[in-house]
Amino acid sequence: MQTLNARETGVLFWATADPSEILPTVTSFGVRCAQIGLRGDLDLSVAPAWNRALGDANLAITTVCAAYNGEDYADVPTVQQTVGFIPRATRAAREHRTYAVSDFAAAVGAGGIATHIGVVPHDPQNPDYLEVRDLVRRVCDYAAKRNQTFALETGQETAPVLLDFIRDVNRSNLGINFDPANMILYGTGDPIDALGLLAKHVLSVHCKDGDWPPKGDASALGREQPLGSGAVGVARFLKKLVEIGYQGPLTIEREGVDRSQWEQDIHNAIRLLESIKANAAPA
Repeated sequence: MQTLNARETGVLFWATADPSEILPTVTSFGVRCAQIGLRGDLDLSVAPAWNRALGDANLAITTVCAAYNGEDYADVPTVQQTVGFIPRATRAAREHRTYAVSDFAAAVGAGGIATHIGVVPHDPQNPDYLEVRDLVRRVCDYAAKRNQTFALETGQETAPVLLDFIRDVNRSNLGINFDPANMILYGTGDPIDALGLLAKHVLSVHCKDGDWPPKGDASALGREQPLGSGAVGVARFLKKLVEIGYQGPLTIEREGVDRSQWEQDIHNAIRLLESIKANAAPA
């Protein structure tokens, strides 16, 4: 596998059954690394085809991100009811799907998996908290056998709650995929402050932007924006990453737009990140 430079720019994209449907577009961005997302309805028997295509494209996959059938991000209550491992009716099926995602990651040479585990209850004695904690332990153990990390996506809890949960799980390969925009979209705290608190657990990051939820509506989510157009403060975010010693890729994520807009926004985000890095003082 190729050696990547510190804080190299990458892209998150969603796998298709046929790699040729999306991979040429990803490589056209000029990036050397990416995170790949697997939707819940994708047949993961395509792993060998993806491994061959990624090798031909010389594209390194750093993390494989799992999504699950039935998840809905319409608003906060819907997220609480449908996302990750919290819904009891789908918990077992999603656990086994995550193992399959880990197998896919091993097949394509990725060193980690990641997902939104859902809105974990704040009460550590809540039965759902305990069951999800133990599920995450099992996923970590499964991933560890494949020399993989398991990253929890930020945003749906405050940083202190997430930190307590990670400590409670108590697995050395568990960490965070830090998404600053999610902290804003869910209204769970200032992302730069959160990054400082969670620093030693950050395995990977998303470069994404967004606006805070409308005031007075506790059920509403904020709105994602093109990188540099929201409330994150991209230069401030990158500066903080340097301060905490983060050396991994800067993976651009853009969701909720059509293919043409996605391509345009990714191109613009790459230019923005490269411009900020070029003008920053040496680390």
